[in-house]
Amino acid sequence: MAGIARAAARTVVRRWRARRGDPVDGNGLTANLVTAKLPRRDLVRVSALTVVAAALYAFYSCVTLARFRAGAYDLVIFDQAIRSYARLQAPVSMLKGVHNGFGPGFCVLGDHWSPALALLAPLYWIHDGPATLLVAQAVLLALSIPLVWTYAFRASSAVMVSADTAGRRVAYPVAVAYALSWPITEAVAFDFHEVAFAPLLTAAMLERHQAGRRGAAVLAGLALLLVKEDMGLLLAGFGLFLLSRPRDRWLGALLVAVGLAATLVATRVLIPHFGGRAGYYWAYWTLGPDLRRAAVHAVTRPGDVVALLADPPLKLRTLVLTLAPVLFTAVLSPLGLALLPPLLERLLASTYPNWWTPRYHYTAFVVAIVFAAGIDGALRVAARFPERAGRLVRAWALLVLATSVALVPFFSFGALFTPSFYAETARTRAAGRAVAAVPDGALVEAAGSLAPALSPRTRTLLWDRTPRGAPWVAADVGARTFPFGSLRAQVARVEALRARGYRVVFRQAGYMVLTRP
Repeated sequence: MAGIARAAARTVVRRWRARRGDPVDGNGLTANLVTAKLPRRDLVRVSALTVVAAALYAFYSCVTLARFRAGAYDLVIFDQAIRSYARLQAPVSMLKGVHNGFGPGFCVLGDHWSPALALLAPLYWIHDGPATLLVAQAVLLALSIPLVWTYAFRASSAVMVSADTAGRRVAYPVAVAYALSWPITEAVAFDFHEVAFAPLLTAAMLERHQAGRRGAAVLAGLALLLVKEDMGLLLAGFGLFLLSRPRDRWLGALLVAVGLAATLVATRVLIPHFGGRAGYYWAYWTLGPDLRRAAVHAVTRPGDVVALLADPPLKLRTLVLTLAPVLFTAVLSPLGLALLPPLLERLLASTYPNWWTPRYHYTAFVVAIVFAAGIDGALRVAARFPERAGRLVRAWALLVLATSVALVPFFSFGALFTPSFYAETARTRAAGRAVAAVPDGALVEAAGSLAPALSPRTRTLLWDRTPRGAPWVAADVGARTFPFGSLRAQVARVEALRARGYRVVFRQAGYMVLTRP
C-alpha cells in the first residue's frame, strides 16, 4: 500500500509540473491533460447551469426594470446609444450629453471607448428598449461560466489521480460559486454596462492560454480593448503574468506594451476625437494633475502611494471582498499579477468614490482572473501535500462555493428573498400612470426611475437641477432621486417649473407630470 501511495504521489507531482510547463523526468506524462478534450457528458450539465444563471440574471434585471428601480444613469445612456447604432448612426446619447454639458448630439465614444457595444445593435431590430440590454447582459455574463468550469476542470484534472472524477468535483462547485459571486451579481444589479463583455472575453483569454492556444488567447485579449479604454491595463496585467513564464516572456513584454499603449491612445486620441475630454475621468489628483506628474510623484514618494491604497479604508474592504470568493488563494498564483494594474487603477483614485466601493459593477472586470488565479493558487498549495492533494482541492472548492452562497444575502441578490422586491405598490402603479401621461415623441425631462420606461418612445433628458426648457417634465417628489441632493431640492425644482408657467397634468404617490404651451 505504501508503494502505491508513493507512486500516486509521484504522479500528482508530475502532472502538476506538466500543467505548469515545468520539465518532467523520463517517466513523465506523455499527454498533458491541460490540452485534453473535455468530456462530452458534461456538456448538458454545464449548459444547464449556464441557462439557469442567464435566466436568473435576466429575471432580476427585468423585475428591477418593471418595478421602476432601474435608473437613467446608466441604463438610458446605453439604450439611446445602442438605438442610434441600430439606426446605423453614431452612438449618440442626448441624456448624457445634455446633463454633462457636452450637448444633445454627444457620441458616447467620447465618454468611454466601447465600440464593442455596436454588436448589440441588431438586437434592437427585434426589440427596441432597455429590457433588451438587460437580457443581453445576462446572457453575456452567463456565457463566461462554461469557460471558468473548463479552466477549473483542466487545472484540477492535471494534478490529481482519477483525473476526470476529481476534476468534476472541483469544477462544478467553482463554476456555481463563480455564477453566484458578488462581482457578477452586482454587475447584474446595477442596470447595464459595457462590463457585460469583460468576463466572457477575459475567461476566454485565460482558458485558451491554458489550453495552449496562444493565438486565440491573444485575440481574446485584443478584443478586450474594444470593451473600454482601461482594458489595456488588464491586458498589460496578463502580460505581467506571462513575463513570469520563461516560454512566454517575449509575448508578455509585447502585451504589456500593447496594453499600456492602447489605454493611452484610447484616452488621449480616440475619446477626444469623438467629442470627449482626455482628462474627464482623471481621478488621481492627490498624486498629480496629469499622468506625467502623478508618475513622478509615485516614484519619488512611494509612501503616498501606499497611503492612498487605504484612504478611505473602504478601499481595503473592497480589496478583501474581491479576493474573498476564492479564499485569497489568488495571491499565491503568478496569475494574480494580472490583477495589479486594474486594481491599482481603482484603489489609487482620490475622486469618483464609486470606483472603490463593492456595490457597483467595477469588480466584474477582473472576476474571471480572480477565480482562475484562485484555482491555480489552491492547486499550488495542494501540490505541497501530494498524498492529500485531491482532498485539499476538493475541500477548497466546497468552501469557495459556501463562501459565495454565504455572501449572497449581503449584496443586491439578497433582495430576491424579500417579498418587497416583487411587490407592485401604489408607487409603482403611479409611476406607470405618470409614464403613460407623456405623449409619444415628446421631449421630456424625466426623473431617473421614470426615464428607462420613457426612453424607447420619447426624446428623454434627465430631470436635474438645471432648467432645460423641455415641454414635458416627469418629476418625482416622493423619494430622493439622482442627481438631487435632497427631496427638498426636488420639491423646489417643481415649484420653479410652475412659476415658469408649467401646469400639472398628473400627480399621484409623489410622481408629477408637468407641461407648458
